[in-house]
Amino acid sequence: MTTASVRARARARARITSLLPTRSDLAEAGRAPRRDLLAGLTVAVVALPLALGFGVSSGLGAEAGLATAVVAGALAAVFGGSNLQVSGPTGAMTVVLVPIVGQYGATGVLTVGVMAGVMLVVLAALKAGRYMRYVPAPVVEGFTLGIACVIGLQQIPNALGVPEPEGDRVLVATWRALEEFAKHPNWTAVGFAFAVAAVMLVGARRRPTVPFSILAVIAATLVAQAAGLDAAKPIGTLPSGLPAPTLSFLELGSMGSLLAPAAAVAALAALESLLSASVADGMTVGQEHDPDRELFGQGLANIAAPLFGGVPATGAIARTAVNVRTGARSRLAALTHAAVLAVIVFAAAPLVAKIPLAALAGVLLATAIRMVEVGSLRAMAKATRSDGLILVLTAVATLALDLVHAVVIGSAAAGVLALSAVAKQARLDQVPLDQGDHSAEEHALLAEHIVAYRIDGPLFFAAAHRFLLELTEVADVRVVILRMSRVSTMDATGALVLKDAVDKLTRRGIVVMTSGIRPGHRQVLASVGALDLLRLEGREHDSTPEAIRAARDHLHLAGLLPAAPAHTPHTARPKTTDTSEEPVR
Repeated sequence: MTTASVRARARARARITSLLPTRSDLAEAGRAPRRDLLAGLTVAVVALPLALGFGVSSGLGAEAGLATAVVAGALAAVFGGSNLQVSGPTGAMTVVLVPIVGQYGATGVLTVGVMAGVMLVVLAALKAGRYMRYVPAPVVEGFTLGIACVIGLQQIPNALGVPEPEGDRVLVATWRALEEFAKHPNWTAVGFAFAVAAVMLVGARRRPTVPFSILAVIAATLVAQAAGLDAAKPIGTLPSGLPAPTLSFLELGSMGSLLAPAAAVAALAALESLLSASVADGMTVGQEHDPDRELFGQGLANIAAPLFGGVPATGAIARTAVNVRTGARSRLAALTHAAVLAVIVFAAAPLVAKIPLAALAGVLLATAIRMVEVGSLRAMAKATRSDGLILVLTAVATLALDLVHAVVIGSAAAGVLALSAVAKQARLDQVPLDQGDHSAEEHALLAEHIVAYRIDGPLFFAAAHRFLLELTEVADVRVVILRMSRVSTMDATGALVLKDAVDKLTRRGIVVMTSGIRPGHRQVLASVGALDLLRLEGREHDSTPEAIRAARDHLHLAGLLPAAPAHTPHTARPKTTDTSEEPVR
């Protein structure tokens, strides 16, 4: 075995080890077990109606939401990269799953979940976690707003007590639900949904530590059972326990067509989980998640959850925030949350099955409203016009298309606007010639025939053509000096445009000289042939004084300046070094 192969195996082993739980994780779990157990119990109470509601909204049923919360919640707690993250079904994932259910059915969604899990594990192995931090803040705020709108609209049919309309477009489904309600109004369902949402919203403001969601759902269930309200349609039969793991659902023949949906689910799981973990870090002192481990844990969770009939999962921002606020210190809290939900699945399935769907709709309506941070939206919109535009564009794309397209569109718009802002920093300024040791008469003659420009900022594709237009408008001079020491960056387009400008000026009989080309820019200039053109007849110089002396020599030879005195030839003047070019004006 060669040394290279041994090193490669050692690196691979170290990489795998870095993604696995450590002894410090176990030690951390034993430091404050009471606080973690209490926090886990509280999160489970909050998570129960959300898991049921998101399971119903996804189209796979309440049991799928519970299975996801238990299986994915436990595995992500053990293998994830955050000590405080709570994972399970989320509204954002539901938004992505609804069209997949409509096109491929339940088995297609489960297959997509496994494929997405494998993709997340691969991303973790490739150390891709650190790149998720580059998603612009307006995009995050925009798709959060869009998700909130979609989640709220998805609850309209259950809140109105009408059958689920056909179609995966939420706006179309909402309109059809309203039409059906107008024909056959169900005010009982509306009352339950409105009452549960109102209790959650008002209660959260007055007593944020009290789990009003579960209290409101219990109250609604008791009222519906006591009054025998048939209009309050319950969840329906739930299995008393998790189903045995199976691979029979995998659609091996259609995996090619499921690749794009799986990539969308994986992208969302990565983005939302890392965002949630970052939120948890910001709410605490001394906590810092490992993004690659978090991707690895979410990958394992999404591989396992579909085996038990669960939907794809992500880190849940709301549940994670509750976990932190109730005093969680380690992974034991998230693990306790999953265990409590498992007990409910096994022990209280008949009771859970009696919860009215309208009550769950009220829970999710309140959740959608609470997702909208008006202060953050207002601040983002006021920051710059670009930020406000990106936020609105992402939110509208989320509502009209889907979340993954919205993130792509928002990020692309942010990139274009950022490039535009950077391009505006590029300037081509005419600057006066240095007086040097010229007489006033000679300086006047020099200024009449020589013009000097200083290029500031980036010379790249977004700014280069404006630069070409400005430079080629030069007229009535014999020499142009380009001072390039302040060019911050240059790409091939910028170099080609510079070459084109020099060509056009040369054809007009104008000599172009340069000074201060940075070493890092020489390669790109040379690659397009611009450097050879600038070096023609010694027209590239290290400093501006050298370029001015060369320009003066050219004017002497052309007979436009009087010959230098014999006793003080210009070639004998001491060579100066221009290291700073000209101070910024």
